[in-house]
Amino acid sequence: MILSCSHLSKSFGSKTVIADASFHIEDHEKAAIVGINGAGKSTLLKMITGELASDSGEAVLAKGKTLGYLAQHQDLTSSRTIFEELKKVKQPLIDMEVKLRSLEKEMKAVSGDALEDLLSQYSRLNHEFEMENGYAWKSEITGVLKGLGFEETEFEKPVSTLSGGQKTRVFLGKLLLAKPDVIMLDEPTNHLDMESIAWLETYLLNYPGAVIIVAHDRYFLDRVVTKIIELDGGQASVFQGNYTAYSEKRAMLREAKMKAWLNQQQEIRHQEEVIAKLKSFNREKSIKRAESREKMLEKIDRLEKPAEINDEMTIRLEPNIISGTDVLTVRGLSKAFGSQQLFRNVDFDIKRGERVAIIGNNGTGKTTILKILNQLTEPDEGEIRLGSKVHIGYYDQEHQVLHMEKTLFDELQDAYPSMDNTQARNILAAFLFTGDDVFKRIRDLSGGERGRVSLAKLMLSEANFLILDEPTNHLDITSKEILEDALIHYTGTVLYVSHDRYFINKTATRILDLKNQTLINYIGNYDYYLEKKEVMESLYAAPESEEPEEAPSEIKLDWKAQKEEQARKRKRQNDLKKTEEEISSLEARDGELDELLTREEVYVDHQKVREINEEKDQIAGRLAVLYEEWEALADEE
Repeated sequence: MILSCSHLSKSFGSKTVIADASFHIEDHEKAAIVGINGAGKSTLLKMITGELASDSGEAVLAKGKTLGYLAQHQDLTSSRTIFEELKKVKQPLIDMEVKLRSLEKEMKAVSGDALEDLLSQYSRLNHEFEMENGYAWKSEITGVLKGLGFEETEFEKPVSTLSGGQKTRVFLGKLLLAKPDVIMLDEPTNHLDMESIAWLETYLLNYPGAVIIVAHDRYFLDRVVTKIIELDGGQASVFQGNYTAYSEKRAMLREAKMKAWLNQQQEIRHQEEVIAKLKSFNREKSIKRAESREKMLEKIDRLEKPAEINDEMTIRLEPNIISGTDVLTVRGLSKAFGSQQLFRNVDFDIKRGERVAIIGNNGTGKTTILKILNQLTEPDEGEIRLGSKVHIGYYDQEHQVLHMEKTLFDELQDAYPSMDNTQARNILAAFLFTGDDVFKRIRDLSGGERGRVSLAKLMLSEANFLILDEPTNHLDITSKEILEDALIHYTGTVLYVSHDRYFINKTATRILDLKNQTLINYIGNYDYYLEKKEVMESLYAAPESEEPEEAPSEIKLDWKAQKEEQARKRKRQNDLKKTEEEISSLEARDGELDELLTREEVYVDHQKVREINEEKDQIAGRLAVLYEEWEALADEE
């Protein structure tokens, strides 16, 4: 065991955030702390580091072990460059290298015992230098910086000129290079693009020390951790396995707790009814028996009703008007800012019912595409056509569609004046804003709260084409799951930008990857994208200086071929549905005819029996054909 946390508690005023939390971390273990926003995850990390004093309990790090901590926000005020800042971490190795070079010079000038003494020093120091991978310190720094998304041209940038997110990445790089025995990361993926997150996953999987992570990135947690510590109502519960395993176990436990509570409530009600009935008899013996039961009832250890978190916020997004089949057509779209070309000559189509995710590294132009579609930014070139009866609902990550000076209540009522006060309050309550919360000003809300207000407005808009920019940013895991469920059941069309791979995997029916100034189309979710990524990139997104290698002709799917494949899949699904419906209808009719044949007024009427049997023969013949058609369609790939 490398870290032990025993009976940790912390309150702020009258609010208890952590209550008697206990768990431990083993050497080399990778663990995650999860819970809804405000559950106390960051507070727990700060208590472990000693940055925040606990009210009771203690966190004990094993003797001689080191601990490193990445908070959500880092404000580095260094005058050094990015490379120099990370180089600081390797200063002991650099000093060691300088000493080795000095010893080499000294050895050239001495002999005898003095030489033996220097050789002994040199041998010990060189062994330590090699064990610390001293000869590779420069390449190690370069590898970490590139892994975290810095280009080599940025290495000489002064840290003081960086954005908050870039400073956090620099601090993360320093922490990884320092290699503490326990590394604690609070939302490490917030400022990373997909490639950097994938690099960090691999780095942490191979990290020799223990890792504790607070993150809302479920795909990341699934890949990295083997233990989940859940904070719920101030209590800490430990689950073995990754996030998916934890989610399944949690659902089972919640169900079991709810069942136990319901059973106990049923027993309590039963006893109360019996007591009332005994008392109503108004006999001394019956009253004594009633009193005896009352005493037993008082001694029952009453279970608390489990919180049904997933039922607290319900989003139902339903279009008021059905759009045409062709929702969006984009041809020849190009955009540059100064000398920076984001994308050029981009073509794509979106059909009704699709849920399309645009992915790509930071700075490639994903949000710019959404802004162009919403007429917030002008393209340099290109044509954009909306289909028949298409009504757009837009959700932007900066929440520009919100008015900062308004209250939540006014924000909704001003946008939808036909709503009465009760309707407005009910909508806000569905998004966890109750009581006096509805009179808070938008400017005073957190990022996650503003996101919920934007989603509430979107729900009311009854749009049939949702365009969403990072909809899961600042949402806790529970809220993400609720939004996923809403989009999966949404009958309109969705186009969104997201870095949340778990969210993409659950909701996307198609992915557009913005890479090397073009879009690569993947007809599937994120798992499918990972499977096809290498082949598709070699065909469509090779840098201009490179000639893509010749790939087998059967995988050279151009845009038209992919669209044809997509249309074929849709036709197959429609044909399957129609075939199943006809089979169901004919089987039901066949059952009706069988029932008719059991009636006396029918089976004595030979003419009627013959007609029924002829119809049954026709149904049997048609069903034989349909069964074969269904089987063929079901086997189609």
